[in-house]
Amino acid sequence: MLPLLLVACSQKQKPVDEQEESQEAKRLLQGVWIDEETETAVFQMKGDSVFYADSTSMPARFRVVGDTLYIGSEGRYYIEKQTEHVLWFKSQTGETVKCIKNEDEELGQTFDKSKPQILTLTEVLKRDTVVFYEGERYHLYVAVNPTKYKVSIQTVNEDGLDVTNVYYDNIIHLSIFRGSTQLFSRNFHKKDYVQRVPQRFLEQSVLNNMEYNKIDARGFHFNVSLCVPDEASCYLVDQVVSFQGKLSSQLIEY
Repeated sequence: MLPLLLVACSQKQKPVDEQEESQEAKRLLQGVWIDEETETAVFQMKGDSVFYADSTSMPARFRVVGDTLYIGSEGRYYIEKQTEHVLWFKSQTGETVKCIKNEDEELGQTFDKSKPQILTLTEVLKRDTVVFYEGERYHLYVAVNPTKYKVSIQTVNEDGLDVTNVYYDNIIHLSIFRGSTQLFSRNFHKKDYVQRVPQRFLEQSVLNNMEYNKIDARGFHFNVSLCVPDEASCYLVDQVVSFQGKLSSQLIEY
């Protein structure tokens, strides 16, 4: 039995990308699939790609290996039933999604194959604040500016499917004046907080906002928020600018 065990141990399972996919299952998946109960579009399979009905979710590559549907780099869905016109699979929430194929050509044309919409969370936002400290008057300018820096967010849609949405990140400009003398001027990026926020969170977050909080002997305090779009998930950082223009920060809360 020892030789048999050695052979079994040496035959390690190949990664999914190296395993042979079912061409017949892929053929059956081609077309537009709608929810069996609500009759709303779930996705369209065309070639090696899956397209979603909404205009913000990025298309993804799909494969069928064994009894599992793989979408993108993370989505794995156990196929419970598959025929020419029926597809049942387990969603990420553990529920069975029951789909039927729709042959309406007009419905297929509603899937936009062009570049999905990239979302902007905020318009240009500007704030002017005047504060007084020990007889001095200070003027603070904060401007939140959308950029063309893209942030990819992994989320789950209403059908329990992993989808990727793309957002534009922000740059925040801060200027501080005492009278007509400029004490500080700088652009802040989310990478400035790599020491305060976990890397995984930072990758999927945007630099959301900067709001004046208080002034004390250390300098000017601003609450900086870094948030994952569409989730109630933010880190709040206390950004301090000293009267000499030196920067320091610390995490307030998550």
